[in-house]
Amino acid sequence: MQSYRDLPVLINQWANVVRWEMRTRLFLRTLEFLWQEGHTAHATHDEAEEEARRMLGVYRDFMEGWMAMPVITGLKTDSEKFAGALRTYSCEGMMQDNKAVQAGTSHNLGQSFAKAFDLKFQSEAGSLEYAWNTSWGVTTRLIGAMVMTHGDDNGIRIPPLLAPIEIVIVPIWRSEEDKGRVKAAAHLVKESLLGWERRVPGRLRVHVDDREGMKPGAKYYEWELRGIPLRMELGPRDLDQNHAVMVRLDTGEKRPVSLGSVGEDAADLLHLIQETMLIDARERREQNSIRGGITYDRFREVMDGDGAFVYAGWCGDPKCEDAIKEETKATIRVLPDEEFRSAEPPTTCLKCGRASTAEALWAKAY
Repeated sequence: MQSYRDLPVLINQWANVVRWEMRTRLFLRTLEFLWQEGHTAHATHDEAEEEARRMLGVYRDFMEGWMAMPVITGLKTDSEKFAGALRTYSCEGMMQDNKAVQAGTSHNLGQSFAKAFDLKFQSEAGSLEYAWNTSWGVTTRLIGAMVMTHGDDNGIRIPPLLAPIEIVIVPIWRSEEDKGRVKAAAHLVKESLLGWERRVPGRLRVHVDDREGMKPGAKYYEWELRGIPLRMELGPRDLDQNHAVMVRLDTGEKRPVSLGSVGEDAADLLHLIQETMLIDARERREQNSIRGGITYDRFREVMDGDGAFVYAGWCGDPKCEDAIKEETKATIRVLPDEEFRSAEPPTTCLKCGRASTAEALWAKAY
């Protein structure tokens, strides 16, 4: 990189990382993990800021659009931001125990790293300038976040767009005569589903579970445990009526579908499941969020109990932030972006009662 004409430099990579973790948690904190990270260099602060915010939006789109995991985006406080950065932005998701997971971050690094590594370029005016850098990343922590956002007592629940198998077809038979007929029909249905045009790129991912020596109920249990979003049951009576039975994992709802329109019905159901999982997760988050009027004593009770996302005022003093963290183990997850702020912004600090300079999202976190 020598000239402004070489900018921006945009580097994206997947890498394995090893770091010391005193207490590991499956997927969330491990000694070794895989992450996707980006590093960029720009000619101006504004270009770097735009890139940092753009990538935060990319992460949010993936988390909500594909993982069906709603997130709150916003700015990290100085004590929580990446060391050396100008600003750190984060996506924060609520898990079913009301704790937060920092699902992805994006940093405007300013020029501090460029100065440390003597990263300069010749500007259009001819002067030598330090580059403006960003970095951003997500890790295999997202797998843990997906499991904890959607899982239930029956196993994991995988959003259709991410499920390795979206539809499992379970042929049902009692006699040898029925077995051949039903198995053949199940594979024909699979072929018709594989060719179906769907609303997003890629074909439907379909599997026929025609294992012998295993009862249908045991197969149902196994696929529920593995989180496959849609099950199709196909027996001799169904064939006689030219239909199959679709079963949604998220609601348990059963509905007959015509074999003549099975592709359209399956695609519509998967789209509905994807939407419903996001809606359910967002409603659960809002039901466990507290906005406005909370006292510090009540805040402590909440954090000692079931926990919540608490939106409250903050005076901007790191001493108040540190005191709350010490006394409750809760931290400011983000200073929320405008769309997530309360309709009536808090006027006083949660801790000291002084005038609030910002609304903060407080929660315990993994």
